[in-house]
Amino acid sequence: MNLWRQALELARGEGGALATIARATGSTPVPAGAKMLVGPSGRIAGTVGGGCVEAEVIDGALAAASSGAPIFQAHHLNADLAGDLGLSCGGSVEIFVEPLVRHPAYLAALAQAAEAVAGVVTTATDWSAGPVKGFAPLAPGASELPAVELDPGRRFLIERFALPPRVIVFGAGHVGAAIARAAQAAGFRATVVDDRAEFADPARFPADVTVMQSDVEGALARVTLGAGDAVVIATRGHREDATILALIAPSAAGYVGLLGSRRKKAVITKALTSAGVSADALARVRVPVGLDIGAVTPEEIAVSVAAELVKWRRGPAGR
Repeated sequence: MNLWRQALELARGEGGALATIARATGSTPVPAGAKMLVGPSGRIAGTVGGGCVEAEVIDGALAAASSGAPIFQAHHLNADLAGDLGLSCGGSVEIFVEPLVRHPAYLAALAQAAEAVAGVVTTATDWSAGPVKGFAPLAPGASELPAVELDPGRRFLIERFALPPRVIVFGAGHVGAAIARAAQAAGFRATVVDDRAEFADPARFPADVTVMQSDVEGALARVTLGAGDAVVIATRGHREDATILALIAPSAAGYVGLLGSRRKKAVITKALTSAGVSADALARVRVPVGLDIGAVTPEEIAVSVAAELVKWRRGPAGR
């Protein structure tokens, strides 16, 4: 779900507002940077915490959309209030609510953010002289800076973002399709590849899942794999899996998983080693793919794979 793109569509059309958690301290339901998109009839996508916070933010968003001026809202979640509403307790959030306006520079910044893999969006907090919103590429090393912050003078909201990792699933059968859907639901950018038209059917997947009808060579001609990409191989047979793995194992992909048993791993590894694929490339392949939770059904396997993908994405410090 690309909120920048959805915000752009609203700004160009019926209007609305975009709420962003500019600061969060203590224990809060969602972190700084979380967003909620509000249309004329209420919340459309995203969340800033639920409960009374969200209800008040929606009211503020509708007011901002009507006035054409941004506002700040502060919410404090004491233990009693949080307990009554089922929210995390003890924290506070400051939320910047901006109207979505049909202003050329504003629309241009949203359009750039919607198409970018990473970037910095800077929004003025005072629109008395008109809306100010800009986009710039994310500089090297900027990923170590806060995802969102207010400048010292509170004149600008600065947001740094990078799209979540991409997961490419080869094989759109029952298991592969379930893995693609689970990865997308877990926040990854999911792509599923199959050479069979009846399986590579976009109607079988959520709108945010990219579907390719292609063989592995055709897919790799369209996609350049990098360290931020994950690949899961779940095709209809050992031979197909081996063909794909021979090309994917030596690639730059940060995660490579193969659906199957340890015996399958041994058979395919032996064959590919004989064919000249390096032992180091094959050693990093996760077989069986997914965390060991005793999964049996396609949906359970998909949960185990999505969980392992989250663990890979977050790393040792991402608990």
